[in-house]
Amino acid sequence: MDAATLRENLKRAGQENALRFYEKLSPQGRQKLGEQLQAQDFSVLGELARDYVIHKPQVAIPKDIKPVPIYPRDPGDKYRQLYQNARQRGIELLKGGKIAAFLVAGGQGTRLGYDGPKGEFPVTPIKNKPLFQVFAEQLLAWSRDSGKSIPWYIMTSDVNDAPTRSFFRQHNFFGYPPADIFFFQQGMMPAFSMDGQLLLAEKDSLALSPDGHGGSLRALDRSGALADLRKRGIEHLSYFQVDNPLVHCIDPLFLGLHDLTGSEMSSKTIPKAGPLEKVGNFVTGDGVVQVIEYSDLPDALAKETNSDGTLRFNAGSIAIHALRVDFIDRLNHGGQLKLPWHRAEKKVSYVDDTGNPVKPDKPNAVKLEQFVFDAIPLAKNAIVYETDRAEEFSPVKNAEGSDSPATCKRDQIRRAARWLRDAGVAVPERNGEPDATLEISPLYATTE
Repeated sequence: MDAATLRENLKRAGQENALRFYEKLSPQGRQKLGEQLQAQDFSVLGELARDYVIHKPQVAIPKDIKPVPIYPRDPGDKYRQLYQNARQRGIELLKGGKIAAFLVAGGQGTRLGYDGPKGEFPVTPIKNKPLFQVFAEQLLAWSRDSGKSIPWYIMTSDVNDAPTRSFFRQHNFFGYPPADIFFFQQGMMPAFSMDGQLLLAEKDSLALSPDGHGGSLRALDRSGALADLRKRGIEHLSYFQVDNPLVHCIDPLFLGLHDLTGSEMSSKTIPKAGPLEKVGNFVTGDGVVQVIEYSDLPDALAKETNSDGTLRFNAGSIAIHALRVDFIDRLNHGGQLKLPWHRAEKKVSYVDDTGNPVKPDKPNAVKLEQFVFDAIPLAKNAIVYETDRAEEFSPVKNAEGSDSPATCKRDQIRRAARWLRDAGVAVPERNGEPDATLEISPLYATTE
């Protein structure tokens, strides 16, 4: 796209000001800014600025909010046969090469005090294996047991793409077949000033930030990953995020249930730790399965209880999903991902009209993100399946306190002790906790 066309497109979007330093830039600077701008969707820039920046949208929650129907972890008599069939179907899908893994790994380890991609962070209690290795070994074990290598799609970010690829090469891909790993980058969105103009971080660069985990579904399409999935004959993606080493990367029962029920997007849930736990809430809103963020669910509803004292709205979202490839394709039809945008006011450094750098001391900009759970209301037959927090959810998010490396290692040890006891191995205890440091490699015990 030449400069004149670029300027005309920006003018139509009301964003020509983004080129105010263009004529004074070096050829390299013009190319850099031009490429960043061309990566944007000019047809919606003006609309986004109007509807999400200049006018602050009201968060609309459903009028009729009810607890979501849940497939329970314990099938009981009601679901026993269905779960047996589902697990068998999941195994058939794996053996038939119909399942791929999708890891969202764009985050940095900054909050953990680690300078690098979060997936490199050492997390296991004895071997100090990084998160990437934990997932790789799970997938290798399932590939071995099913007789089919499971394609692994890994979404990085602009900041950590090169380091992530390098880390995998340095560790010989953790034994994974390189041909079955597809790295691709998350999309970036420009920040807007409060009056709806694109902000420049430098004279030759937009102020950019990742477009949210919902953008992963757009990135699958634009990167060629979706085409690769189709070429391989993949029907379902097992979606998980990088910060949770307890996740079951592959769960035949869950994937089989997703397939047998005809669901286009299925989700795992755990009972909440308390009414106001900072996790999304699965609900049925106006008759549709969806997630309401903890900040948007009225406290009165969050605290409602059933007759037995349990929480009425007790289905927490933990960002573990199964998605049909056809559904992702449909969401991207026409080149625009059909998900709503979420507005966040942030402090964003920028250059002013004179080219001087400005570091604000209060929010001065709007960042826009899309969330993957917003695809759930668009899916046919969306289902929610309950898993166990102790079995499958202990993320590493903070350096200390809750959701820290210390709590995650504790939970890994507890799970290993439980597995050993279930296998008939005596595990010493002290004060109700395992009196040993334990680690079980996924290569020897697949999580299920």
